[in-house]
Amino acid sequence: MTIFGVKSDEVRRQWAERSGEYSPGYYAYYGPDETSESVRSILDRTLDSDASVLELGCSSGRHLAHLRDGGYEDLAGIEVNADAFDVMEETYPELAETGTFYHDAIEAVVEEFPDDHFDAVYSVETLQHIHPSSSWVFSELIRITGDLLISIENEGDGSETTVNYVDDDVPLYYRDWSEEFADEDLTEIELTAEEQSVVHEGDTVRAFRTSTQ
Repeated sequence: MTIFGVKSDEVRRQWAERSGEYSPGYYAYYGPDETSESVRSILDRTLDSDASVLELGCSSGRHLAHLRDGGYEDLAGIEVNADAFDVMEETYPELAETGTFYHDAIEAVVEEFPDDHFDAVYSVETLQHIHPSSSWVFSELIRITGDLLISIENEGDGSETTVNYVDDDVPLYYRDWSEEFADEDLTEIELTAEEQSVVHEGDTVRAFRTSTQ
C-alpha cells in the first residue's frame, strides 16, 4: 500500500477519529452495494479499464474494491480516517497492496495534483460534508479530472434547509451538484435508471464529462 501525507486539522477531527456507525469497519462489514455497482456501470460505459480513478473519502475501500473486481487497476483514494487503511488491509488486501492512498483531508491534498491527473474522480456521500468555507475544492476537482466526474450525494428535499447534522454534531450540507459543477468545461450526462439506483434513497447520482471528451 502506498500512502501519502497526514495533516488533518481539528475541523475534520470527528471524521478522522470516527468509530462505530459510518466508520471504516462499518462500511467494510456491509461491503460493495448498489452504489458501488452504479459507479462501476458509469465508468464501464465511458472509460476503459486502464483508466486512473480517484475516490474522494474512500474509507476502507469497498467501492474501489468493486472496481478492482471489475478489472480497474489504477485506483487511488483520499481518506482522513487512519483506521480505514488497517481495515482495508484486512478486508481488501489486493486493493491495499496495489492502490495509492492519501491519508489526509481532501482540502489538504487536491491542490497538489496536476491538471487532468485522473481520468475519473468520484465521491459517495463525501462532498456533502465539505464546509462552505472550503467550496474552492469543487473547482479543484474539475481541474484534476481528465474525463469523468461523478457525485453521489444527498442534495436535500428541495426545501430551504441547507444543512443537517449527523448524530447531532457532524454537518451535512445540501447542495445542487448540477449548479456546483456548472462549468464550461463540464457537461452533465444522462444516466440510466440502473445507474441512478443507489442504496440511500436520498442520494442523487450525477455524472459530468469534460469538454475535451
